[in-house]
Amino acid sequence: MTFVLARLSWIDLRTFRLPDVYTLPLILAGLILATGDKGIGLPASLLGCLLGFALFWAVGQYYFWRTGQEGLGLGDAKLFAASGAWLGPAALPYVLLIAALGGLVFLWMRKNAVRREIAFGPWLALGFWLVWIAEHFA
Repeated sequence: MTFVLARLSWIDLRTFRLPDVYTLPLILAGLILATGDKGIGLPASLLGCLLGFALFWAVGQYYFWRTGQEGLGLGDAKLFAASGAWLGPAALPYVLLIAALGGLVFLWMRKNAVRREIAFGPWLALGFWLVWIAEHFA
């Protein structure tokens, strides 16, 4: 998981894309691992996955409707769905909080940059990873 999150972050920073070839297997792995002895259970994993995707899909659709521009892509929705599949629905607010704060601090540090958009995938990946570490090693 750590390798895939690092790879996704690198790709998103360079291309502003989160390829399905990485996000979809990450979702599947979370669903499969949820059924194991130490897993969160398939119902919680499915609910987290669906809520994560639906929330980001709805926000992205609303932004596109208001501005006519894509602001939050389906790759971000799939990565957030993967975090829900691995961690369950109760962890999603923590993942989102870490991601949003990280992105805001990064944007604030770049306040004079010509390009204002940022890749959100690395911040989602960081939130996902930190919450997973906290749940498994703290």
